[in-house]
Amino acid sequence: MSKSATLLIMAAGMGSRFGGLKQIEPIGPCGEIILDYSVYDAVRAGFDKVVFLIKKEIEEDFRKITDGRYDEKIKIDYAFQELDNLPEGFTVPEGRVKPWGTAHAIYSCKEFIDGPFAVINADDYYGVDTFKVMYEELTKEKESSDVYDFSMVGFKIENTLTENGHVARGVCKIENGYMTDIVERTKIMYRDGKIMFTEDEQVWEEIPVGTPVSMNLWGFTPEIFTEIESRFAAFLKKNADNPLKCEYYIPFLVDELVKEGKAKVTALTTPEKWYGVTYKEDKKSVTDALKEKAEQGIYPAPLWK
Repeated sequence: MSKSATLLIMAAGMGSRFGGLKQIEPIGPCGEIILDYSVYDAVRAGFDKVVFLIKKEIEEDFRKITDGRYDEKIKIDYAFQELDNLPEGFTVPEGRVKPWGTAHAIYSCKEFIDGPFAVINADDYYGVDTFKVMYEELTKEKESSDVYDFSMVGFKIENTLTENGHVARGVCKIENGYMTDIVERTKIMYRDGKIMFTEDEQVWEEIPVGTPVSMNLWGFTPEIFTEIESRFAAFLKKNADNPLKCEYYIPFLVDELVKEGKAKVTALTTPEKWYGVTYKEDKKSVTDALKEKAEQGIYPAPLWK
């Protein structure tokens, strides 16, 4: 009998650079959307539940696509990232419309998750192997410990870029199979044939080929909800001078826990190539890749027969 694990799919972002609700943009050879492939790969890896994290404003459009689509394959729940889901004593700043970030997104799903779970982005294609190694990590027997036992899948940086602009990635340092450091780089792109990042548009620094990066594919236990809640108030106080745009990113929180010795993060690896529609110009390359995978027999077409 397979062990229980949940897949949390973060789909609350509207895709501003793409220019529309890219989470439900047809991309596969038979009109599939990217998250169709994530659900399909999760099912065959062994996951038994999916939680879609969305915003109320997109619920109607989103559910037109997803309602009834996977019901015979896996249990589905919907959670909502609401701006006013804040610690006691805090209110939404006037003019704030931007979501509070990925840590807050995960926290918004706490009532739907009571066991080990993986987290992914709705608009990223992660690949068959990725879900397999994560499910195996989440469900294997582990010794009891006072240290949180989390995990992540690291992609090689060169397997996660687009030719059409810059991307944000969590650049990781791995030692003895564990992630010891993660730094969010918000502007990474090819420049003169090299992989470079900048923080100020003035100085560009190279990231070596093969460097592991996070694509927001994390493995957690429910203890993460307690940590997010207890630290969110401090984050809001620290960013009181930037109330309209500050975001509480999960890599920041995980890095804090690792540095404090409260968590260890097993660094899983994958040879898979990431595909995503960060920009409209990315769509053709993703469509071509998924068509080729169907032709190779990696996926049926249509995906959900």
